[in-house]
Amino acid sequence: MKSLVVFALLLGAAVAASAQVASHAPTGAAKQGTPPASSFQVSDKAVARVNGAVLTDRDLLREMLAIFPYARQHNGFPKAEEASIREGALQMIIFEELVYQEAVRRKLTVAPQQLKKAEIEFRKQFATPEEYKQYLMVEMGGSEQVVREKVKRSLLIEQVLKTEVQDKSVVSLAEVRAYYDKNPGRFQIKEAYTFQSVSFLPPPNASAEQKKEAQKKAKDALGQAKDTKSYEQFGLLAEKISEDDYRVNMGDHRSVEKDKLPPQVVKALQTMKAGQVSELIQIEDAYTILRLNTHTLAGKRSFNEVKDALRQELQKAKYEQLRVSLGKRLRSQAKVEVL
Repeated sequence: MKSLVVFALLLGAAVAASAQVASHAPTGAAKQGTPPASSFQVSDKAVARVNGAVLTDRDLLREMLAIFPYARQHNGFPKAEEASIREGALQMIIFEELVYQEAVRRKLTVAPQQLKKAEIEFRKQFATPEEYKQYLMVEMGGSEQVVREKVKRSLLIEQVLKTEVQDKSVVSLAEVRAYYDKNPGRFQIKEAYTFQSVSFLPPPNASAEQKKEAQKKAKDALGQAKDTKSYEQFGLLAEKISEDDYRVNMGDHRSVEKDKLPPQVVKALQTMKAGQVSELIQIEDAYTILRLNTHTLAGKRSFNEVKDALRQELQKAKYEQLRVSLGKRLRSQAKVEVL
């Protein structure tokens, strides 16, 4: 769902502008951490026309950065994903222009008080007054009036989206309940455990000596593990001495369904209570020590447990369906040229 935050569209342009500063001003004026200007070259060339209105590569970059903001930190977009990011951004700016033109067709207006408030809020998005002035000069030709028109455009787009998409995407609690009752399988949960591990893994094709070394390290670690009194203490031990990949996450395996665990692990966990540490568990040539955090029995999640998240999920899906439908309807009545 595209957020209906005021000036989301214009702020995207501001973000893009910060990436462009170096191509228009001394390098020192660019934001700290901004990649070289060569990564984000724009020439204001047309990339599409919507009923004659021109959309430029600057508009396109704004939206690409909104989709993948990390591009500024990574010196560009991922090569494998750049084409899809570009296409998604292109379709979005076309959609925004169609919605704006629909707002104009409907003769929608923005109250002066609302516009003034929106302008003030927009300026707050900049870290310093100097940063805003720089944006104003680079992107808006030094014109406060252009900024005002851009903010007004965003508010008009938001009005149409609120009426045609947001308001219509509200899902009642009764609808949520109906979905829950019709899809019982979605809310069934299997028996599962959350636990942490400290493990010792001899290398592939390990020699007898290497296997003995792994066993010795595991036995030495068992006492240390037994001495831990909390999730954090066990986790710090895992980070320090464990040899499995989970050590980077305090040994935490999160929730794992029972039928996906080795039988030796299940056997140990079944005898434990939350907070207890296991004895040494051998799985082939590897050794592990577990701390049980929670044991969830199989069953069905109650409606009260899932209703809030499910309502958000259903509203998000409905919002997107309505947005896509609106875009198709507006596009069918428009002349759209991709250049």
